[in-house]
Amino acid sequence: MISKATIDTVFETARVEEVIGDFVQLKRAGSNFKGLSPFSDERSPSFMVSPVKQIWKDFSTGKGGNSVAFLMEHEHFTYPEAIRYLAKKYNIEIEETVQSDEEKVNTDLRESMYLVSEFAKRYFHDTLLNSEEGKAIGYSYFKERGFTNETIKKFELGYSPETWDAFTKEALGKGYKMEFLESTGLTIPKEDRPFDRFKGRVMFPIQSMSGRTLGFGGRILTNDKKAAKYLNSPESDIYHKSKVLYGIFQAKQSIAKLNNCYLVEGYTDVIQFHQAGIENVVASSGTALTPDQIRLINRLTKNITVLFDGDAAGLRASIRGIDLILEEGMNVKVCTFPDGEDPDSFAKKTPYEDLVAYLDANSKDFMQFKASLLMNEAKNDPIKKADLIRDMVTSISKIPDRIQREVYIQECARIMDISEQVLLSTLAQLVQKDITETGKKSKQEQKAFEVVKNENPVALEKIDILYQLERKIIEILLLYGNKTEEFEDVLLKTNEEGEVETVSEKKEYPVYQRVFLSLQEDEVELANPLFRDVYQNLIDYFHQNETFNVEQYLMQLPPEFAQEVTDILMEDEKLTLHDWEAQNIIVKQKDQSIEQYVSETILTLRWFLVDRIIEELKGSISSEPESDNTEPLSMAMDYYKLINSFSNKLGRVMSRYN
Repeated sequence: MISKATIDTVFETARVEEVIGDFVQLKRAGSNFKGLSPFSDERSPSFMVSPVKQIWKDFSTGKGGNSVAFLMEHEHFTYPEAIRYLAKKYNIEIEETVQSDEEKVNTDLRESMYLVSEFAKRYFHDTLLNSEEGKAIGYSYFKERGFTNETIKKFELGYSPETWDAFTKEALGKGYKMEFLESTGLTIPKEDRPFDRFKGRVMFPIQSMSGRTLGFGGRILTNDKKAAKYLNSPESDIYHKSKVLYGIFQAKQSIAKLNNCYLVEGYTDVIQFHQAGIENVVASSGTALTPDQIRLINRLTKNITVLFDGDAAGLRASIRGIDLILEEGMNVKVCTFPDGEDPDSFAKKTPYEDLVAYLDANSKDFMQFKASLLMNEAKNDPIKKADLIRDMVTSISKIPDRIQREVYIQECARIMDISEQVLLSTLAQLVQKDITETGKKSKQEQKAFEVVKNENPVALEKIDILYQLERKIIEILLLYGNKTEEFEDVLLKTNEEGEVETVSEKKEYPVYQRVFLSLQEDEVELANPLFRDVYQNLIDYFHQNETFNVEQYLMQLPPEFAQEVTDILMEDEKLTLHDWEAQNIIVKQKDQSIEQYVSETILTLRWFLVDRIIEELKGSISSEPESDNTEPLSMAMDYYKLINSFSNKLGRVMSRYN
């Protein structure tokens, strides 16, 4: 594991504007930078970067965070991958925490396999571009397929020489150990003479989502009937064929941005689509689609469009993967190409605009696709038609969401001209069978749909008011918590005549302390669980640290709080996007009167919370004649007096929140 010292150094060194500047064109906007959102298509910039706070905020999608959060969102790195990326960018040496001997051995083994695979990728690519054999055979093949130099370099395509051990000799000569050449499958062991697995093949590197080389696919160029046309790296500690998708590294940003993933079968399908201008495409590398591959796409989008060629037999064999996609709660469409065409050949000869138009026009919902594919076979045969309907309902039963299932049942009934009730009955049997087989029953299945009447029509408004007030408390702590301001205290004093009177007195407090003490007065806590946790985290931080630095605070902030905290910190920055001052419209800044803003917010929140307590007390008063309601009535009157004091301080007429 990466040590905390290294992580701290990375956070202290990395500059959010520099990190994001590698991916987004930023322009200076006052003390901040702004640019077009990398997560959505827009013409007016809504993406803001704050060098002072070292955070970013995308107002078009609601995403935000620090430099690590950006890499996790944009590049889809894991947290450790983002840290390693930044460490490499800023030349920071990564220090690993103490591991057990077994953990250290396993880590070293995997890292060595990655290094060998990376070397192999560079070797094959260099051989393709710079050796006589590579240019004459491998490079010529790719050019015949219509691949440009830019495409070849983008996918780092390569060539493995025909010589039995050309790669193995080169790797050993560079100091790479035989055990890792063998464990990655690049070299096949043989007692007298180990040899290259991929000799005489053009090479397709297979990368993880973060860009690490996991394995290879190699295509033979001769007509040797004894040799497999395509050969993949064997399973290893770093390469699991069922868990990777070819092209995911190159496609991830486009998939996330366009919110759709095209799924094809082969390497060249992916490459040709990219070259045609459509980059949100990946391949299952000729294997049957697996749940792990689907979940990989699910990290980027909920929408998959499966692309098939016009071979009917192949279509029937391939549509089995549709049920797996549905089972993962994803939306699936299917697009087929004309007879004799596959994604590679069709993309190669079709201009970008025409290709996009074809995909849009021919992408069908899985229900329509199955019906159109199998209806011709059923024709007037009632038994075959019944089997087709049952097959379609089976697919619908895989969908986790009940509402979607209901909609698809209606659509199936319309297409197949059959009663909805019959389909619902069949669906219920299939769902129940699945529940029984798995031994699980979700809450969703435990109850039928219920329509609940809203007995309190203002409930949503109440929740919204409280949410906004509590959010303002967090905002105050983040923006002004460590500032010291003069606040008015109302004290009870005895005068010379022995009478008790109220006296107003100004006293300095740190803002966080004023907030904390004020909320303590009413012995209340924030209702929103997230705000409550963030509030406690902030108060603890203020109590333990003499100063408050936003960057340092964000470094120690638990990930589950980061999104909300970033949203609040960047709320003010949103105003600069509109450039009000250039239009002679002055926006009043909250820090021009911090004491007033803090006091009014605290009093308003307390007012709301005390008002809620009064309602609870009123609810506890019994209408029975013999009941003693003295205590709740007395407490309610005391709280009414408190609300009256809030009203006087705020200069507002007392109104009802509840």
